[in-house]
Amino acid sequence: MADKNYYNDTPTVKEQYQYSSNLSARIALHARFSVTTRDFHEWLFEHYPLRDHARVLEIGCGTGQLWTKNRGRIPATWQVVLSDFSLGMVETARATEVPACFVQSDAQAIPFSSSYFDVVLANHMLSHVPNLDHALSEIRRVLKQGGKLYAATNGAEHLRELDELLLDVLGQSSLHFELPFNLENGAQKLAQHFGRVEHFDHEKGRNYLAVTEIEPLVAYIKSTRMEKELLTPEREQRLRQIVKERIEHEGSFRISRSVGLFEASAS
Repeated sequence: MADKNYYNDTPTVKEQYQYSSNLSARIALHARFSVTTRDFHEWLFEHYPLRDHARVLEIGCGTGQLWTKNRGRIPATWQVVLSDFSLGMVETARATEVPACFVQSDAQAIPFSSSYFDVVLANHMLSHVPNLDHALSEIRRVLKQGGKLYAATNGAEHLRELDELLLDVLGQSSLHFELPFNLENGAQKLAQHFGRVEHFDHEKGRNYLAVTEIEPLVAYIKSTRMEKELLTPEREQRLRQIVKERIEHEGSFRISRSVGLFEASAS
């Protein structure tokens, strides 16, 4: 396996998130085939403090899906700033017309004064930051005393069956790299910069994908740089055959999900 970790390799991350198409392919697979009783983005929003006149910053806002899913729940008195290091992502989020300001910025150099925000959101993005400690220091700097960081991430078992499929067919898998910030190590990393840290799992043991169509899964796989480079026509044909047979025999290609949220207090 290659030494490079594709999660926080800067050229790879820039290429992956320059535009929204790669992320959209991954979102689409989860949106169509998730078996869960509670939408993940709605579940996230339920953990956020909905008090009036809060200043809220999301770093790594991506396509803005968190806000479009919860558009009707955003307090009118909130001052919301959506930021991403990718201009393409910022423009996609801006097009949603959610009530927010939009900023292109790096999580390692947040362009706001100290003690400015009541809440900072960092969902599925801290693993992409080259210097995680520096990013967490920046987040702590811009949070008010008593403010909260909410950071969603994945666990070790996330997409395990897809990882096994890719290792079998391609010999490598970007999913096989350990997330620099995950459900298993996140609390320890956050505790170095924040006070109390709490961990919440999203429907642990009852959260999976039941994929019943081949094309969305192939699109997901091709949305990642490593897999796209390794997926020769011959390998793709074999992969499609494996998935097809699994769907025919079991009704779906089932893929585990392990997703959760950390709440860290700036004390």
